[in-house]
Amino acid sequence: MHHFILIHSLIHSFPMLPRRMIRRYTNQPVATMLIEQVLAAAVTAPSPHNRQPWRFAVLRGEARTRLAVAMGNKLRADRLRDGDAADVIERDVARSSQRITSAPVAILACLSMSEMDHYADAHRANAERWMAAQAVACAIQNLLIEASALGLGACWMCAPLFCPDIVVSSLALPDDWEPQALITLGYAADTGRERGRKPLPEVVRYFGDA
Repeated sequence: MHHFILIHSLIHSFPMLPRRMIRRYTNQPVATMLIEQVLAAAVTAPSPHNRQPWRFAVLRGEARTRLAVAMGNKLRADRLRDGDAADVIERDVARSSQRITSAPVAILACLSMSEMDHYADAHRANAERWMAAQAVACAIQNLLIEASALGLGACWMCAPLFCPDIVVSSLALPDDWEPQALITLGYAADTGRERGRKPLPEVVRYFGDA
């Protein structure tokens, strides 16, 4: 509850939260207590039927490096199949691996359908999966906001969606854990890059009377 109150307070105190994706980190380690604080904030997110379908793997040291190598090999194979130039591929693989291994901590966010409702028809089954995935995304956003509030940098990487089997096998994850995103976490080595946002009139429509 403390973390929910903190996030709620931040949202109302800082309408434009100073949160940016951070891709470069210092060597300063992140205390386990802080990792648990960002995860405690993550699990206060809303979820369908309150089934809480999120699962998290905290990666440090060799586990983080092993995952980076496995994902890099898959990226290389995919890009070679696309017919891209070898030098371009290697730069891409190196950049991806560096982003993961240079962070003191990486948190793999996964989806589990084990406690969600199950339906015989594809339409409702698909809707149930979407609801669960949305809940995991909400948990990740909570994590990112809490990390920023604690003075940590973080970056949401979607790469696990492109190679879930590789991620599962390299980490020996439980069978029901479906990789969704990798969040790197640490103390920022720079301020990150400011990215513009579309103006509200481009993305908002009002319906009905005020």
